[in-house]
Amino acid sequence: MAKPKKDGNYPCVIYNRGGNRDFGSLKVAHGAITLGQIAKEGYVVIASQYRGNGGSEGKEEFGGKDVNDITILPTVLKEIQGADTERIGMYGWSRGGMMTYIALSKMDEIKASVVGGALSDALSMMEDRPEMEKNVIAELIPNYVNSKDIEIEKRSAIKWADKFPKDVPILMLHGNADWRVKPEQSLNLALEFEKYRIPYRLIMFEGGDHGISEHREEVDKQVINWFNRFLKNNEELPNMEYHGR
Repeated sequence: MAKPKKDGNYPCVIYNRGGNRDFGSLKVAHGAITLGQIAKEGYVVIASQYRGNGGSEGKEEFGGKDVNDITILPTVLKEIQGADTERIGMYGWSRGGMMTYIALSKMDEIKASVVGGALSDALSMMEDRPEMEKNVIAELIPNYVNSKDIEIEKRSAIKWADKFPKDVPILMLHGNADWRVKPEQSLNLALEFEKYRIPYRLIMFEGGDHGISEHREEVDKQVINWFNRFLKNNEELPNMEYHGR
């Protein structure tokens, strides 16, 4: 967790890490940099390693029961002095974007969300990167061999975009040179959001890699601006009805 030094009543952001097991796990540097950059803008930021990581009990399931390690965090935030739990956003990158999508379909405390390089179609990713199925998905998802289709669909927001809340604006960020999670993952999900009139903004960064490192300063500004709009400034939700002249 990271929070502003000055006493106050601050909106909150739940940060969902990417990777799996030790790869992408949160280190002290993440608290100072990734979480700290958001905290210094006036937010209480909290994150989970997901069960089975960082010395905790249990085993992560790459979008299974470990999603509960995210959905419980609003309750944890209620114990934090200065955390305004009426204003909570969610931010996830890569696998953390997938976790964000799943969490949004299961909870109603989130007011705005941001995802970057987010996985929205697990089957498509495995076709692009077969090693992911063997080395990650098959190892982490319980009973995967016997329930492959069901488990893959659970982790693929492209299959259930109609389950997204229509009062949580989503900022989607993706680099169009991302090889880990191809940009089509966000493009195709955006088309589903169009169909169901889910409020979203999609920004594709030219030549951006998986972390959009080539445009990091702009990415950081977009993230903070989105949360400021809907958490700090209480901006009205976008009008998703077709309108205008």
